[in-house]
Amino acid sequence: MPIDAAAALAAPPDVRELAWDHEDVLLYHLGIGAGLPATDPRELRYTLESRLRVLPSFATVAGGGPPGVIRALSVPGVDVDLARVLHAGQWLRTLRPVPVRGRATASSRVVAVYDKGTSAVLVLRTDVSDADGPLWTDEAEVFVRGEGGWGGERGPSGRPAPPPDAKPDQVAELPVREDQALLYRLSGDWNPLHADPEFAARAGFDRPVLHGLCTYGGTLKSVVDTLLDGDVARVREYRTRFVGVVYPGETLRVRMWRQGVTEEGGGPVCVAVGAVERDDAPVLTGTVVPYG
Repeated sequence: MPIDAAAALAAPPDVRELAWDHEDVLLYHLGIGAGLPATDPRELRYTLESRLRVLPSFATVAGGGPPGVIRALSVPGVDVDLARVLHAGQWLRTLRPVPVRGRATASSRVVAVYDKGTSAVLVLRTDVSDADGPLWTDEAEVFVRGEGGWGGERGPSGRPAPPPDAKPDQVAELPVREDQALLYRLSGDWNPLHADPEFAARAGFDRPVLHGLCTYGGTLKSVVDTLLDGDVARVREYRTRFVGVVYPGETLRVRMWRQGVTEEGGGPVCVAVGAVERDDAPVLTGTVVPYG
């Protein structure tokens, strides 16, 4: 059986050392679309080392190496075809602002394996700490087509709440460059789905698609810039579900709703992202950014 849920859940944590500096942060920011216009002061905080602030979603690539969605496939008990793997969701909780330069220890393990009948879902949790204590925790949900049916726990329905039935507080449009996937993959995700037309065709796509985590990062940047006055330190958590692909060259429409703002100015932002050229076909749903 390609997925042995018991073996995956019983596997010891994968512990590794992470190190990053301003060059890694700058490359990541460029990869998610920062820097346009290049001389805009609001963009320079992402692209100029003397003003650099780290977008919390950088945590998903800090230290390089494969992302959680790929790392989960190397866990004992998991032996699947990469072409049948999709990134289903991502959750991040920041405990302190991510530093521009850092050294930390990451500990990853599979915390759930769900049997969806005709597919399986793995949840890989990673806890990261440095010399001063915990930095962040993230979870990657990995959807594997054709690997269910062993009679295991079905897990949550995976149907996020729809976006609010009201006019958004803010709407932003994000152009995706033709070469954006090629640039983003330099931060560590070398999955050929995002660069190789032949591999993309084998996976069922007309052409290579953008990394889900690239859309994830660009969306968070839009929320920070539009509703949080550019203050990356205000982000507390960030959760989303990946429900549609993005093709390089498209435009993303990001709709944002403030929800339950507190007297201190905190609260969650609900977000929905769609592909403009495909009649706002959903890309990210169930997206929430709690902030302080």
